Amino acid sequence: MDLLNTLVDKGLRRETPSREEALAVLATRDDELLDVVAAAGKVRRQWFGRRVKLNYLVNLKSGLCPEDCSYCSQRLGSKAEILKYTWLKPDEASQAAAAGVAGGAKRVCLVASGRGPTDKDVDRVAATIDAIKAENEGVEVCACLGLLSDGQAERLRGAGADAYNHNLNTSEATYGDITTTHTYADRVDTVQKAHAAGLSACSGLIAGMGESDEDLVDVVFGLRELDPDSVPVNFLIPFEGTPLAKEWNLTPQRCLRILAMVRFVCPDVEVRIAGGREVHLRTMQPLALHIANSIFLGDYLTSEGQAGRADLEMIADAGFEVEGTDQVTLPEHRAGGCGSVCGPEEAEAAGTPEVSEARTDLVAVRRRGAGTDLAPNA
Repeated sequence: MDLLNTLVDKGLRRETPSREEALAVLATRDDELLDVVAAAGKVRRQWFGRRVKLNYLVNLKSGLCPEDCSYCSQRLGSKAEILKYTWLKPDEASQAAAAGVAGGAKRVCLVASGRGPTDKDVDRVAATIDAIKAENEGVEVCACLGLLSDGQAERLRGAGADAYNHNLNTSEATYGDITTTHTYADRVDTVQKAHAAGLSACSGLIAGMGESDEDLVDVVFGLRELDPDSVPVNFLIPFEGTPLAKEWNLTPQRCLRILAMVRFVCPDVEVRIAGGREVHLRTMQPLALHIANSIFLGDYLTSEGQAGRADLEMIADAGFEVEGTDQVTLPEHRAGGCGSVCGPEEAEAAGTPEVSEARTDLVAVRRRGAGTDLAPNA
């Protein structure tokens, strides 16, 4: 396809595709899917070889959030039967992180529910970062604590944080339909604060919330303008007890197209397959590794993931290798900072996307690891 040849050429030169080209990727037919994956794979291998970076989540504080994000099982008013607990102590969080590092994780992501941290919360997280780094040489630590106030990003950087995550999630035009307690602009401001403080910015999206192709392209182009080093692509986990519990809009094929579109728009950025990959990609997860260069190992914040051993076997069976702590994730022109991201023939329309049957059997609430007496999944 001329479209894919054009996108590969642009990706290898770090050039930005047009919106029309990005939309055309999402409109490709199922019988073109392997061509799309192969094309995105050429761009992925140019900048990241065959390495897969492993990340591990530690949920420092679960549930009881005052924000009303419709997709979240920890939201205000959520009836999802998730684990709920207050702040883990630094040694508890360090023990949880150690399980992920032992499983091969290079980065530990420290997450806490809530609108944003107080200064006391920042002190707690600083102590946790210190405890984790004292026990795990070479590990990266990313904090994800919500909206940041002035000076907090600098304090986290001074405490040893390497990165900060705050996702845009969806397009600015539809953001108010998903969340009313804060705005898209608030999220942009936090990513910019992290970037300005010298933290590696991590910001991504959630697909499957009923958004249009145009919304997906809008949020990815918005991310490109923010210039994060890492873009997590989440696929909605429709938790019972949340407003989006009935939103089963994704097929494995659509998930692969979305990942490919992100790769073409952000060719030299760490593209991470995040929450929901087991639920929506299912047996096609290995194909996604040809597009993305990063995944989460084991469980997520409030849901269980694929067993860590199965993740490692999948990576090896697909012909990839786990990235070591002695290897630099980003290409040379981006490594060490938050460098510049990126400086047609229309595909035949695919028509109305096929809607997946609801697979509630694949949504398993986390009952192990942080906040419990059971061993974590890593």
